[in-house]
Amino acid sequence: MSERDAPDALLLMAPGCAHCPVVLQNLSQLLKQGRIGRLEAVNIIQHPVIAQSFGTRTVPWTRIGCFELEGVLSLGELERWIDMTDRDEGKASYLIHLFETQRAHAAVTWLQRNPDAMPELLGLLRSPTTPIVARIGIGVVAEDLQGTPLWQSTLTDLLKLTQSPDAALRADAAHYLGLTRSSDAIEPLRGMLDDDNPDVREIANESLELLNGGNS
Repeated sequence: MSERDAPDALLLMAPGCAHCPVVLQNLSQLLKQGRIGRLEAVNIIQHPVIAQSFGTRTVPWTRIGCFELEGVLSLGELERWIDMTDRDEGKASYLIHLFETQRAHAAVTWLQRNPDAMPELLGLLRSPTTPIVARIGIGVVAEDLQGTPLWQSTLTDLLKLTQSPDAALRADAAHYLGLTRSSDAIEPLRGMLDDDNPDVREIANESLELLNGGNS
């Protein structure tokens, strides 16, 4: 990674935190090496508004690029996330990390701050290698964001999934189209009522009932 590409880092810490000095030392070393471009360390006791703005209640809390990480992080872990900031799969890997650490609701907040990552979320839905815990997390995100412009932004990608040869993906698409709460999803869902798979037909009908206020 060139110096120009090095991400910035932010560390939220507090007096008495046993792990904060470890992360600060590791980040300082990476700053000296040019792996990060700028390091800002904030004492959240003195500046509580900063912690509140990120919705964090635990320290150490580290942001590398757009990735927000909790807890003690080894030098190797920090280097891994630095590398991820420069990779196409970085945001998808970060979302999986949030889901695997039982932080689906944190993923919602992060996506609201980083709406350009929504295609990566839908990419996880399409990928056959996505772990089940991440698929469950996607469902939590969709429920939390239903009816919002952010979830409605997935409409085009969801419509593509309705044409998938995989019935499970078509069923997912039917469910998530309903959660867009968009009238643009009605006609595609009506078309899915003739799907070869009974589960897809059932879910499409349920989504239509949702969009029609209980009257399919």
